[in-house]
Amino acid sequence: MQPDLRPVRATGLTQPPPVGWQAIRQRLLSWTLTVLSVLPCLLLLPARFPGMELLGIAPNWLLVWVVAWSIKRSVWEGAVAGVTLGLLQDGMSAAVPTHAISLGVVGMLTARLQRERVVQDDIISVLLLVFAMTVVGETVRALQFSLYAWRLPASAVFWNFEEIWRYYQQVALGSAVLNSLWSPVIYYPLNLLWEHRFR
Repeated sequence: MQPDLRPVRATGLTQPPPVGWQAIRQRLLSWTLTVLSVLPCLLLLPARFPGMELLGIAPNWLLVWVVAWSIKRSVWEGAVAGVTLGLLQDGMSAAVPTHAISLGVVGMLTARLQRERVVQDDIISVLLLVFAMTVVGETVRALQFSLYAWRLPASAVFWNFEEIWRYYQQVALGSAVLNSLWSPVIYYPLNLLWEHRFR
């Protein structure tokens, strides 16, 4: 019996994954591009371009990156990405309170919500998720500020609880609006990169 040599029609099946050196090279390229995608976010953090500020608040690009990463990852991967980028942000700004805790919580919650199928992969869901995670992240930072103020002696000059939480409301709302409006700039290119590279 002779083999069937007729051309095969496309059935929607994908090509088999690469093996050997090709797979290693593809994985290395994927991870290199992912690590390099953090660099523009780090460089944009201190930048203040016209039209990108609201009440003196600029977008938190690293938070948007953590949300974009965690949407299709496990809780552990979201937490590790959040803590890592939080430590990088601490290196660029004041380390008290640390950004690692807030971004770690954001990464874990985002991955958990996606795992429970609460979040869809459309623009409205991503905008709402970034808005909510910004409020969560700023709440964690306000709690850290409150604990820091509580530990200081009464003679130390620092904000009291009322001032911290009044300022937090302004920062949380402004940052949440800006982050959600600018999130497609980060989310869609990264999503395309990860969909094509991490198969």
